[in-house]
Amino acid sequence: MKTRAPITLISCSSGRELAGKVAKHLNVPVTPSEDVWFSCGEGKHVIGENIRGTDVYLFQQAMVPGHTRSVYDRFVMLLHAVDAARHADAARITVILPYLPGARQDKRKGRTREGVSTGLFARLLQTAGVSMVITMEPHNEAITGCFDPQHCVLEPVYVTHAFGRWLASEGLANEVIASTDVGGLQLARRFAKVLERDIVALSKERNYSTPNSVDATQVIGNVEGRSVLVIDDIVDTAGSAVAAIEALWNAGAREVNLATIHPVLSGPAWSRLQKLSDNAASRGVSFSFAGTCSVVHPNAPSWYRSFAFDGLLAEVIRTVNSCGSVRGVTEE
Repeated sequence: MKTRAPITLISCSSGRELAGKVAKHLNVPVTPSEDVWFSCGEGKHVIGENIRGTDVYLFQQAMVPGHTRSVYDRFVMLLHAVDAARHADAARITVILPYLPGARQDKRKGRTREGVSTGLFARLLQTAGVSMVITMEPHNEAITGCFDPQHCVLEPVYVTHAFGRWLASEGLANEVIASTDVGGLQLARRFAKVLERDIVALSKERNYSTPNSVDATQVIGNVEGRSVLVIDDIVDTAGSAVAAIEALWNAGAREVNLATIHPVLSGPAWSRLQKLSDNAASRGVSFSFAGTCSVVHPNAPSWYRSFAFDGLLAEVIRTVNSCGSVRGVTEE
């Protein structure tokens, strides 16, 4: 098999756990390196071994719950690591960002005096010298257009098949698949196809002048007496997810579970979801919430389950390194 160059795995501190798991699948060590933060708040990344002429895969986790550093701190450290690899004469640099920062800030929603964060992050990565960004299930496929393919390519990895099979093995593939809103129907349809389930939609009314709020949710379809799996690509404060599940219960759904690609779960999310779990118990039904390891929650309650995609990601890296088809890997 012809490869671009020998694979080198490097990780910023927040991505080290994922990098180590992927390294075991690839039988490639993680090259020693470290984030260095100075007391004034500046930082740098130092690589400990020769990586000249190699195909570098650089890991970083944007969202790390409970971490003292912000998303922006970790993103700037990622840029430092890219710069270090460039100065170390790496042949090619691919960034592994399971959750892409700013993924939901891809448009201005009618407001003209604000930036488009997705485009800003894309420009920063490609200017730093990144050849490719691998991310899991971007919020909007149009994000690809923020990257100039002459300099940097966005490679979205779709986990629908692998995550769907795992949900089925965990007993979470309910009778009906639902999206939290009409905008999420495409994702819900993909899961419904993999799991061979019916689909319903929910219509969400949101007031964008109040962040993280939902005014009303309506169910489109029949869920009377049926179990429903709600699918969303990102669950942040869980307002939309909770509103969707309560609307499904009110429409007669017997049992409702929740699954997401990116379990950001910030602010009031855990308390909202715990209340939802308590409400389910009072109804005499179970409640489970499943997310992938794009964001890791080590101290989660028993009703939370995490799907690890390190094996899939290792196959994606092997495929990119050998110039193969990523789609062929993710749809197996």
